[in-house]
Amino acid sequence: MTGSALGSFDDPATTAAHYAAKLAVETDASDVWAARQAGEVFHLVDVRGQAAWDQGHAAGALHIPRQELAARVAELGEGIPVVVYCWSPGCNGGAKGALELARLGVPVKEMIGGFEYWAREGYPVEDARGAVVRPIDPLTNVAG
Repeated sequence: MTGSALGSFDDPATTAAHYAAKLAVETDASDVWAARQAGEVFHLVDVRGQAAWDQGHAAGALHIPRQELAARVAELGEGIPVVVYCWSPGCNGGAKGALELARLGVPVKEMIGGFEYWAREGYPVEDARGAVVRPIDPLTNVAG
């Protein structure tokens, strides 16, 4: 495709390697929910600050602000995989948290979409007062 607005397309093997590497370090809310439902053992860690956590977070998540990860890594238990998240696709706190945990030897993935997509897709949410019921956004998940 010469002169295309799409640019060139790489060979399929290079493209496959790229996406395999990306999927090795990222997951999404839907897959995290499915893993939870299947009983898989992992920690879901919210790396945002206290005010954000209090405003809303994935039900059952652990709260370890990114700046405290190194000091609190022992709370995660050795060898237990971790999925981290922050606010949204516009936030890189999850990526920073994942990088720090990986450097500390923790098996980790970032949940892309963050808390925003967890909530928009209709998965359980809590705030400082308890459970929060939110409607499913039909642009992100099948609305009942």
